[in-house]
Amino acid sequence: MNTVAMNGERPQENAGAWIRRTYAWIILLALIGLLYGKTLAALAGVWWSNDDYSHGLLVPFVLGYLVYQKWGYVKSLPIQQSVWGLVVIIVSQVVHVVGFLGAEFFLQRVSFVVMIAGLVLYLWGWRHLWEAGFALLLLLLAVPLPALVFNAVALPLQFIASAWAEQFLHMTNVPVFREGNILALASINLTVAEACSGIRSLMSLITLGVMVGYFLPFRWWLRSFFILSTVPIAIIANSLRVGGTGYLAHHYGEAVARGFFHSFSGWLVFVFALVVLLAEATILLKLRWGRVEEK
Repeated sequence: MNTVAMNGERPQENAGAWIRRTYAWIILLALIGLLYGKTLAALAGVWWSNDDYSHGLLVPFVLGYLVYQKWGYVKSLPIQQSVWGLVVIIVSQVVHVVGFLGAEFFLQRVSFVVMIAGLVLYLWGWRHLWEAGFALLLLLLAVPLPALVFNAVALPLQFIASAWAEQFLHMTNVPVFREGNILALASINLTVAEACSGIRSLMSLITLGVMVGYFLPFRWWLRSFFILSTVPIAIIANSLRVGGTGYLAHHYGEAVARGFFHSFSGWLVFVFALVVLLAEATILLKLRWGRVEEK
């Protein structure tokens, strides 16, 4: 057997045992800080400075709320330590070394999440790992994608946004000619760059969709549908942003396509997409499809 079960009430600790356990935790946290201190500091810096991953700033607060909400339930679960946790921890450190040697920040950051999963599994067991799964998923969603993957996703989104914006402009009787991701209007050429591809709102909206979906009383298949719906919502909202920018630039000049108005429209469209997502959740709650009824 690779697990050790401890069922029933946990025995009371004496002062010496409590002190030893406290020292053990201090040493463990110090080792984690030594291994991942720079990695986590750099990750926080990305969350603060890179708008594509600014949703990461919400993650610590959501995790804190989850700990507060589930603390009593998790403490009541029996401890079933598993040696498989050690295997996961070893794998995480192999990934960490490979990431460090290859200067690949993505691997270093992912190894931190894998290591946390291994620690939970080793110290408390599979049921605790299952309960921690949502928190670990949020951490993964806040890890910036490697440049290769980011560009592979951003490029198709650029073409989708420009193609759909072209159709929007035709519908509003604005003359436009599209070549690739460039929209040629009468007075200005609009380039749908990587920053306008919609991946910024897509990553943030998916994360928020996961957060909202977790707390909704839906069955797993409806939660999955709700989370997946964030993708078309983000793409449509961003296409409307590009098309709307072209429409305003055609009628009011190119100033509205640059500077403050351009940045503000990005935030406005994200708020619009979030409102649509919350409206979808409200409708699904009213329809009661796939809803888990409280007993």
